[in-house]
Amino acid sequence: MADNSEDKSGKRKVPARRKAPARRKPAASSESRTKTAAPAAPTPRRKREKVLVTGAAGALAQHVIALLKGDYDVVGVDFRGTQATHPDTVDYEVDFNKRTFEDVFRENDFAAILHLGRIRATQLDRGRRYSSNVVGTERMLRLALKYGVEQVVVLSTFHVYGAHPSNPSLIDEDYPLMAASQHEELVDAVELENLANIYLYKHPELHITVLRPCNIVGPGISNAIGKVLAQPVAPCLGGFSPLMQFIHVEDMAEAILAAYKGNVPGVYNVAPDDWIAFQDALEQAGCRRLFLPSIPPAIPRLLAGALGRYAFPTYLVDFFKYPVVLDGGKFARTFGFNPGYSYGDIFAYYRSHKGTVRL
Repeated sequence: MADNSEDKSGKRKVPARRKAPARRKPAASSESRTKTAAPAAPTPRRKREKVLVTGAAGALAQHVIALLKGDYDVVGVDFRGTQATHPDTVDYEVDFNKRTFEDVFRENDFAAILHLGRIRATQLDRGRRYSSNVVGTERMLRLALKYGVEQVVVLSTFHVYGAHPSNPSLIDEDYPLMAASQHEELVDAVELENLANIYLYKHPELHITVLRPCNIVGPGISNAIGKVLAQPVAPCLGGFSPLMQFIHVEDMAEAILAAYKGNVPGVYNVAPDDWIAFQDALEQAGCRRLFLPSIPPAIPRLLAGALGRYAFPTYLVDFFKYPVVLDGGKFARTFGFNPGYSYGDIFAYYRSHKGTVRL
């Protein structure tokens, strides 16, 4: 029997049992209706679809849930628990690999899953990250099959392509995923994608859509590039200023919603048809540049490690040397997507909030 206890924040850790549906009143017989005032046939109400959103405590998921709530019943799951500013986005605090995770499926009739809960390399150690991102995702997909979920959207990252000096000027979805050969910190991200692709082709009934976005930035986003842009002084490598792409968190939420509503299975890059040099981005964001020596290759990694949270993670150093520019045309054509925030809008936020963004 599932434990229906509550945590200190008052949120359920495992779902409560579903109440029995109320019985409908019998319709009036034809004899009881008056001939002069026959009622019009009622318009059937469309059943609201129920959507599971993983990683519900994150800033991106909060935007997605806000967009969904008007037309869908949303259930948020996150093993990290609730956030004080948005406690209503997390309904269940549960690990994907725990037995109680199946209770969430058993007690809810999900039409779709928006899997936004990938754990970044800086959040957990390698073993726990692999357990959550790969093993946990596989269990979620098996439960989706078992309980008849009809659609799954998986959020990946452009980091799976890897940063190489030989990268093409525009990377489309057919380009090989080479990140795992560079850094072990990205192995779980690549394996999560491989897992999603296996289920995409082996189980077409799940209608899986995989999204590979460029750098997601904006209010509430605390990834590596967001932290760099938020600082008054930002590190960069001497002699390097790779082209980069950015998408605002609200635009990314709209892209996820478009993928869900459009329901065209496949793998898609999500990026604007524009790019900017990294050092120009720092300047527009109001950052003073701190140049780090770029050779020999071990030096920037040692210095990035010494700077700690004020520098980019050591496993991402190559992404600040070599461009990884996505061709997002396939997603834009398929779903009619066009970002609403320009680079000017994005960098103006960081410039006006310099020193006030929590790192």
